[in-house]
Amino acid sequence: MSVQVVAAKMAEVELKDIPSKELAPVSPVTPKAEDKGLVKNEPNVAAAAPSSSAAAAAAPETLTRGEPSLCPTPSPNPVKMPQASAMKRTDAQQNGGETFIGRDGAVAEAPRMKKIQFADQKQEFNKRPTKIGRRSLSRSISQSSTDSYSSAASYTDSSDDETSPRDKQQKNSKGSSDFCIKNIKQADFGRREIEIAEQEMPALMALRKRAQGEKPLAGAKVVGCTHITAQTAVLMETLSALGAQCRWAACNIYSTQNEVAAALAEGGFSVFAWKGESEDDFWWCIDRCVNVEGWQPNMILDDGGDLTHWIYKKYPNMFKKIKGIVEESVTGVHRLYQLSKAGKLCVPAMNVNDSVTKQKFDNLYCCRESILDGLKRTTDVMFGGKQVVVCGYGEVGKGCCAALKAMGSIVYVTEIDPICALQACMDGFRLVKLSEVIRQVDIVITCTGNKNVVVREYLDRMKNGCIVCNMGHSNTEIDVASLRTPELTWERVRSQVDHVIWPDGKRIVLLAEGRLLNLSCSTVPTFVLSITATTQALALIELYNAPEGRYKQDVYLLPKKMDEYVASLHLPTFDAHLTELTEEQAKYLGLNKNGPFKPNYYRY
Repeated sequence: MSVQVVAAKMAEVELKDIPSKELAPVSPVTPKAEDKGLVKNEPNVAAAAPSSSAAAAAAPETLTRGEPSLCPTPSPNPVKMPQASAMKRTDAQQNGGETFIGRDGAVAEAPRMKKIQFADQKQEFNKRPTKIGRRSLSRSISQSSTDSYSSAASYTDSSDDETSPRDKQQKNSKGSSDFCIKNIKQADFGRREIEIAEQEMPALMALRKRAQGEKPLAGAKVVGCTHITAQTAVLMETLSALGAQCRWAACNIYSTQNEVAAALAEGGFSVFAWKGESEDDFWWCIDRCVNVEGWQPNMILDDGGDLTHWIYKKYPNMFKKIKGIVEESVTGVHRLYQLSKAGKLCVPAMNVNDSVTKQKFDNLYCCRESILDGLKRTTDVMFGGKQVVVCGYGEVGKGCCAALKAMGSIVYVTEIDPICALQACMDGFRLVKLSEVIRQVDIVITCTGNKNVVVREYLDRMKNGCIVCNMGHSNTEIDVASLRTPELTWERVRSQVDHVIWPDGKRIVLLAEGRLLNLSCSTVPTFVLSITATTQALALIELYNAPEGRYKQDVYLLPKKMDEYVASLHLPTFDAHLTELTEEQAKYLGLNKNGPFKPNYYRY
């Protein structure tokens, strides 16, 4: 092909930055005129750029290190050449090498650009990390299992990670030391989280504003055992504003937000909790809440029944002054009904878990949003096409299934109740026995509140890489104890994520050691917790102020009128407007115009 033909075909190419005495190659990724801004945005690269000849000589070594920009920098003295005087062409025989045609027709070969390689690529991505390296990676991702679970930021001082809070002497700014938390210095961060939570808890804030003048809990001494999060802090501060004194411990060893606990301690609350407690720490914290000289509780707010169980076991005489128990979990309520049936329940108890505002909102909507959050943060799993089995189709199971189905997962359901089973079938889920699908599923989620739902036999049969987690309250649903045997190897991957490895190399991914996934590994929607927390506050007020004889030593549901009141407090957030019955309509239905609007047996 003649020089003239080559020149005609490439007339649109304009060579730049070519010195008058030397022809330098033009990189295939040379920016166009309109892309010059990209080069201008790299001041450090441009400033350090060598001359054209030096750059050409150093290019192979430099690109191997992968350090400079791919865009070449202009020569200090660019000379614009006529379009037809020096043209570039590529020669297929030279594997992409480039040649230039000068004014006199001579052909000059340019040095070929080496293929770009990333530094230590094979070493970084192909070499299996050692145990030491894996441990270092784990520490870099999450300083320790005692860090705050907030993925956005963690304020735990890593230098204190290995020191047990029980071995520290801490005081707040007022000189009080009646608390045991991770680090009191985190109080400012915790206060900001509490302030954020207040914005999403309108009903609790409204209750605080309406009732703080009356002080309906004046004289109440509330001992609590719940998840210590920003949302719980808003509840505790509301109870305090209503006149109550509070002492608090955590109901879950992984769910405490350390910075929030610090803010509460700084605010004068006696809080005994930190993320990553041992079993011994857990019971020690509960005992410190209860066993204190000169202070005895007269109300219990429990989540799981552990606090009630501890007082019943260690300090049964305390029940003589306790007016009532408020319990919000399936497990705790089950324990209360057992005590009641055996005639051992000493005081009235309020079953908040089965109130409409708890079951139909917290259990359903909270889990529908938080199940994906917990799984994504811990495993980065993609849900589309994954086979998932959800054990239990109560409100928690319904929320989990709805979320996973919406993400494109293939969802199976196990259930013992034929009514819930039929609901699962009508909602489009296949009802199975766990033994039928355990070999093929990618994720196993328990939502029953029962024990030994996933036993060692099922764990042995799971496929390699299966993710196992629990969304029910109790930590007994997955038989984790059966996995702590010599033939199995445990590897901590990141905070709350363990690989359990079988002798043949098969591994499962166990989240939060079988404890509550969403509160251990992620966060939960604040607005939904506002509904539950308001219900708890009203239950405490009701039991504390009830005249003697209204409630006997039994388990009660929250009056429906209170459920409706809690719901009404949240409606203004949505700019929602209720319709009011006329006198004629109310008479026709046999209702009071102001409610309650449904009989006690109504199922929402």
